[in-house]
Amino acid sequence: MPDIKYKLAEAMKRCMKHSTVENITVKQIVEECGVSRQSFYRNFIDKYDLVNWYFDRLLEQSFKEMGKGETIRDGLIKKFQYIKQERLFFTAGFKGDEQNNLKEHDFIMIYEFYCALIREKTGAPPEHRIRKLLEMYCQSSIYMTVQWLMKGMKESEEELADLMIEAMPEALHRLFSTINLV
Repeated sequence: MPDIKYKLAEAMKRCMKHSTVENITVKQIVEECGVSRQSFYRNFIDKYDLVNWYFDRLLEQSFKEMGKGETIRDGLIKKFQYIKQERLFFTAGFKGDEQNNLKEHDFIMIYEFYCALIREKTGAPPEHRIRKLLEMYCQSSIYMTVQWLMKGMKESEEELADLMIEAMPEALHRLFSTINLV
């Protein structure tokens, strides 16, 4: 049922123009979309599940080609372009700190993506030390992405990607260089 999910996501985005995610109700979303609450709950657990689902679609788009020869920089630039394009959605989504929030979801998605990419390129899961460095790197990159967005996106997508590559822990940078991702 991807069509209804996208309709609900578009309705959520329209609601975000007038209210914060915390203040938007499922009732408002379904009224804006013209579907029943039952249809909403057949597809999503709650409004945060909807936000996370839509974010997954955007994240998948921005990273889908990275494992096929593109660099991390290219993937980051695409991600920032999508964030800029969907500025309203991300601004509203990143403001929340509740359970099931977008920042935490972003962390899980990106961390798992990098772990899977390392496993695919090396044939083995990342070792404990690399996983810890990756965890710190992903958390700090999300923080910087949120700051960039909330403070008006003053740096270009390319400048932000370069800063994130530069901030990468040396051991992680070496690993990504070895597997041709930086």
